Amino acid sequence: MKTLLSRIFLLSLVVLFNSCGALFNQPVDVQSARLGEQSTQTTTLKQLPVPNEPIVVGVYNFKDQTGQYKAVENGSTFSTAVTQGATTILIKALEDSKWFNPIERENLSNLLNERNIIRSTRDDYRKANPDANIPRLKPLLFAGILLEGGVISYDTNILTGGAGARYFGAGGSTRYRQDRITVYLRAVSTSNGAILKTVYVSKTILSQAVDVSLFRYVNFQRLLEVETGFTKNEPTQLAVSEAIEKAVEALIIEGIMDGLWQSQDGQDIDQALIDNYLLEKELEASTGLYERELAERSEKKHVLNVNLGGALINGDFSSSEVDANASLGYQYKLSDAFRVGVEGSIIRLNSSKAISNRYWWLTGDANLQFRLLPYDKFSPIFYGGGGYMSFVDSSKARFLQNWEGFFKVQGGAGFEYTLNPNFSIMARAGYHVTFTDKIDDVFFGSRNDHYLTFGIGLNYHFGGGKAPEPTN
Repeated sequence: MKTLLSRIFLLSLVVLFNSCGALFNQPVDVQSARLGEQSTQTTTLKQLPVPNEPIVVGVYNFKDQTGQYKAVENGSTFSTAVTQGATTILIKALEDSKWFNPIERENLSNLLNERNIIRSTRDDYRKANPDANIPRLKPLLFAGILLEGGVISYDTNILTGGAGARYFGAGGSTRYRQDRITVYLRAVSTSNGAILKTVYVSKTILSQAVDVSLFRYVNFQRLLEVETGFTKNEPTQLAVSEAIEKAVEALIIEGIMDGLWQSQDGQDIDQALIDNYLLEKELEASTGLYERELAERSEKKHVLNVNLGGALINGDFSSSEVDANASLGYQYKLSDAFRVGVEGSIIRLNSSKAISNRYWWLTGDANLQFRLLPYDKFSPIFYGGGGYMSFVDSSKARFLQNWEGFFKVQGGAGFEYTLNPNFSIMARAGYHVTFTDKIDDVFFGSRNDHYLTFGIGLNYHFGGGKAPEPTN
């Protein structure tokens, strides 16, 4: 028992240390101020090609439109869940991109008051010194484009979970939570008020907690208690910054696509940016909310499949060997999730070290199949049904006759991965319960013979066209 306890405790420590390096970065001293962190999106934004001419833009208010307050376990708080400085973050992202020349509009009244003070001071000085050459105040820049939008949603606990184990006071656990923030950004022409472009970006926010503890009496009236762990929360401000920077990048590239602006590097560089962006959009279109890889929908109703694998009998002998199994089948799609089909197989069973004979069987099955995630590329599958099996070789058999047959029922599970609208691959295992004790050619006991099949296969989908993309 001590050995088992030690192994569980060591396993918990491995989970703890491999989860994250935060445990080794515990703050033990006062830290000095540092420059703001840069995300990978900041680097991408700064590496964009230089525009032909920076666009003068005005940002009046890019605000938090969620109105959410920070969640607390006990009591109440007036702290907002989302930073209220999104306008400042957007202006910084516009500067980093070098594509825009932002002008002050958020606190325009302060700017106008200061210009009035300057103008009044100069007028007073000009009256006191008529001969002085005092230049007039330069006019304000006006924006050709206004940038509007804001943080429109902050969804908490979109994905939560964890795992843990404990044995006689020793164990550990890990928990995680995922939130999501969504940002919309639109460009508006100041000449006619037309909305030139609208883009939106979402960013997940991850929180993790890991802990390991030991609570055990090591001797009489001697209690050992040890615990350690950490919690790591992704800063909301950094997530907002990254989402806004990604929105600025998307706005720049979509503006190039629509001919609103272009870079100094020429058509080839612009087209390379567009191609990479379209590829990213295609990938995002095939990805679900929870980072699921979605398959392209199709109206193909018919499926031909071929499978190769093994079979293992569970009969009257204490041991058996894996033998061959091959099948060919057809399925009809009742819906995206359900299929009904028939399948014919040739199976070799009763392969045991104790018996030199190997018997071949032909089987015919009818199954109903359920696809758990019908719109995903990777989906678990479950099936069940009934069938008939016939013995085709009576050489040296004691109880089996040529073409003697028996009814059976079967059920199984596996997974299917969609390669494209025409082809998918499948791996599965099924358990078959027969209504006879003759399968291994031995009568013994009261239970009928069963057998297991498993293998991989290729599905060919045909007989239809492309369907609209699913909404999720």
